[in-house]
Amino acid sequence: MANVVDQDQQWLIDCLNATLNTNQQIRSFAEASLNQASLQPGFGSALSKVAANRELPSAVLLKQFIKKHWHEDEDSFEHPVVATDEKEVIRRLLLLSLDDQHRKICTAIGMAVACIAHYDWPEDWPDFLPFLMKLITDCTNTNGVHGALRCLALLSGDLDDNVVPTLVPILFPCLHSIVSSPQIFDKSILAKALSIIYSCTSMLGTMSGVYKRETTDLISPMLKPLMDQFSVILEHPVQSEDPEDWSIRMEVLKCLNQFVQHFPGVIGKDCMVIVAPLWQTFVSSLEVYERSSVGGAEDSFEGTYDSDGAERGLEAFVIQLLEVMLTIVGSATFTEVVAKNVQELAYCAFGFLQMTEQQVHSWTLDANQYVADEDDNTYSCRVSGVLLLEEIVSSCGKEGIDAIIDAARRRFRESLQLKTAGSEFWWRMSEAVIYGLASLSEELVEVEGSDPNGIGLNNLIEQMITEDIGGTGVHEYPFLYARVFSSVSKFSSLISPGVIENFLCVSINAVGMDVPPAVKVGACRALSHLLPEAREEILPPQMMRLFSSLVDLLNHASEETLHLVLETMQAAVKSGHEASTSIESVISPIMLTMWASHVSDPFISIDTLEVLEAIKNAPGCIWPLISRILPFVGPILSKPKQQPDGLVAGSLDLVAMLLKNAPNEVVKALYDVCFDPVIRIVLQSDDHSEMQNATECLAAFVSGGRLELLAWGGDPGFAMRSLLDALSRLLDPDMESSGSFFVGNYILQLILHLPSQMVQHIQDLVAALVRRMQSCEIAGLKKSLLLVFARLVHASNPNIGQFIDLLLSIPAEGYGNSFVYVMSEWVEQQGEIQGAYQIKVTTTALALLLSTRHVELAKINVHGHLIKSNAGITTRSKAKSVPEQWTVMPLQAKILALLADVLIEIQEQVGDDNAEDSDWEEVEADQDLVYTSGAKSFGRPTYEHLSAMAKVFEENQKDVDEDDLLSSADPLNEINLANYLVDFLSKFWHADRPLFDHLCESLTQSQRDAVLMALNH
Repeated sequence: MANVVDQDQQWLIDCLNATLNTNQQIRSFAEASLNQASLQPGFGSALSKVAANRELPSAVLLKQFIKKHWHEDEDSFEHPVVATDEKEVIRRLLLLSLDDQHRKICTAIGMAVACIAHYDWPEDWPDFLPFLMKLITDCTNTNGVHGALRCLALLSGDLDDNVVPTLVPILFPCLHSIVSSPQIFDKSILAKALSIIYSCTSMLGTMSGVYKRETTDLISPMLKPLMDQFSVILEHPVQSEDPEDWSIRMEVLKCLNQFVQHFPGVIGKDCMVIVAPLWQTFVSSLEVYERSSVGGAEDSFEGTYDSDGAERGLEAFVIQLLEVMLTIVGSATFTEVVAKNVQELAYCAFGFLQMTEQQVHSWTLDANQYVADEDDNTYSCRVSGVLLLEEIVSSCGKEGIDAIIDAARRRFRESLQLKTAGSEFWWRMSEAVIYGLASLSEELVEVEGSDPNGIGLNNLIEQMITEDIGGTGVHEYPFLYARVFSSVSKFSSLISPGVIENFLCVSINAVGMDVPPAVKVGACRALSHLLPEAREEILPPQMMRLFSSLVDLLNHASEETLHLVLETMQAAVKSGHEASTSIESVISPIMLTMWASHVSDPFISIDTLEVLEAIKNAPGCIWPLISRILPFVGPILSKPKQQPDGLVAGSLDLVAMLLKNAPNEVVKALYDVCFDPVIRIVLQSDDHSEMQNATECLAAFVSGGRLELLAWGGDPGFAMRSLLDALSRLLDPDMESSGSFFVGNYILQLILHLPSQMVQHIQDLVAALVRRMQSCEIAGLKKSLLLVFARLVHASNPNIGQFIDLLLSIPAEGYGNSFVYVMSEWVEQQGEIQGAYQIKVTTTALALLLSTRHVELAKINVHGHLIKSNAGITTRSKAKSVPEQWTVMPLQAKILALLADVLIEIQEQVGDDNAEDSDWEEVEADQDLVYTSGAKSFGRPTYEHLSAMAKVFEENQKDVDEDDLLSSADPLNEINLANYLVDFLSKFWHADRPLFDHLCESLTQSQRDAVLMALNH
């Protein structure tokens, strides 16, 4: 479509052309003129007319104009808004231009149309979809089909659960007709039609969780014709150097993935038609992949994109293919098919794990990239192939593992045959096999150890190590060496001690040899895992040489490899024993210099601190290390304002590390130099990192020095006042939450180690805690302060009622008193508290509060359960317009519910480890049993079982404990939580049966079951 160009349009065209002028002055004037014109009525319609005359810059500018002036609620909106009549003109002109034969113009206009539709359709633009459908169904106008599909594809991301159900019955037959007509439409149109099918299917899949029957009814009529057409597309072998065909297949695979994931019941009867074509695509893709990506003999089109910006290279296609295969392996619909073909599936999967020519080239030039890609598990065919192998193990069990081991043997034999034949690529399959097995090491080692007959894994691993390391050149095949080095530790429990010890020696030698960087990387990975397990007597002769080699590596390491070298150094120091002592004078200065030069880098500085901590813990090293550090950090902390950014915070971190688990005399030495400066930093600094690290230092001082600390300065009263002054600053409600982040731990150390001194300040402390909590903006800080309240509850036992009265006497903004505020926050946050120690303290404190049956407890109501909406899928707009709604329940009932939840969680965790033998079985009892005194015992938990539950619970929580110094110092950490709760519930039931029965009425059925089982103990 073309319009007669009038004077205004010509001016626009001239301005648009001027914006492309190389003269900056002309270009700026043109841009300013267009910006000024955009504020005038009629600019949008004029721009649309110019766009209709195939002026690409106008179509691009039009999209920007729409984003700025079309809708007033947009963040990018600028006045004035386009008038309603002008909007109508623009919409009409753009729709009539969608069939432009110039693809770039068509794409730009399609983007503008999709942008308008985002705002106006369907309410203000009801004829939009009918117009697009008319274009799509007119096979004689391929330009119109392309334009309409392009527009729909851009809009597909905005299709929601209201639109898709009405759209699919009309749209899918049209799209199927297009996909079935490759003789009429080119491949880009076919791919676009498939992408729209995928978008709609994806939304239906999301909806199926709520509307299973409705979505099934929608998709069922179209499933068979689509599957038939998918089979036609996939049945031919994949061709080399044909990215357009790869793109079409990739869209088919994405659709298949949605069908298998969300509609397995519907696809079941039609799935067999796709199996053979999909397998053909899978096998032929591997052949093309090995020629193109692995061998580099053909173009894999990596790094190329289509007109929409979608990647169209071979690797993107293969990754999607592997994802579909993974979904199919995990689907019950295909269980029988997978079981019959699992060996060939695993065999092919290993082929996709081979290094590509591009990876070899990139990693050879840049060892840093090799380390980064290995550590980050960068998105690639190798990673996707491993995920497929993992799914085979997960879904097929022992049969899957046997298939993987068998495939690994076959592939390894093939690599040896290629080696004998003189192939330059033989090593890649060998490396791929080791890479795949190492990725599955946990599962494979477990099966090897539990199966009386074994799976032959140990022999296979030892054979590969011996063959690959023993008879090949390290300079010719560095990545094979690197893979063997980095993988051996994962199978160390299966490999004979002699082989491991020999391998350890080879790794130590490799670190100091002139070998490619990748080999050194692999050797470091091996050492960091093998050294801690090595026999003490075999290391001393080689440790000095290893330290020397690692120091040399440190001097030449880049930022990417530095982490690995430091990790290896840490393992060497921990395993070095006497050698670490003798080399401390060499290593410590280097580590301190490195720490100082990277103090602002959180990753490297932490790694360096860990090495220094290992040196500190080595026999005879702590005093030499202290003597090096104190003269350095003392002046820094004394004059913090004069230091470079990050150095003060880093120095405080260093001091905190030295204090941790240090002997009393070491704490005293650090106190003499650092205590007063640390106090001043807390009182004066505004830097959040400095405040946090200084707070940790104070907590460590109190933990290590305890009561003696107060006398070290000569004036116990002054030392205590200093500690309290620092605490007052940290609890200042006007301070940003980040600066106070670790104050909770500091307070707990004061309560634990200076209880007599703190007791006289409890009222002021509680008031300050409430004010700090009310101004808190960080959930982690709020939870740490709640932990302090919980510890104060324990400290007040058996006079907990007095502590409640204290809270009642302290006001809290927006609440009747501090007790109402604290308990409201506490029960809301309790489920988010992590760490075995933290959960123990807070849970048992809640039980203590409930046991008081204080009259004020019955007066407080809190949030109960979240009310689930029945309004379908919760979109972002719905979430904004309809806030969360909660039931209301009595505080005492909420506390009982939280205690029951803890029992449920512990039981679930122990059930995962011992599902068959658990004494505490699921009870399906009538709720009246809770209230019946003669209730029969169901699955009574024994003392041994409760102990086992507590052990499992603590193991599952220990990784999130924030401070092991705190948990080890507090006797509350010795509580067996399951046993405690069972005992508490029993006593509470006997003490006040009517109240107990009344509170149980507010519990869920699972919570009642947990309480019942506790009562039956």
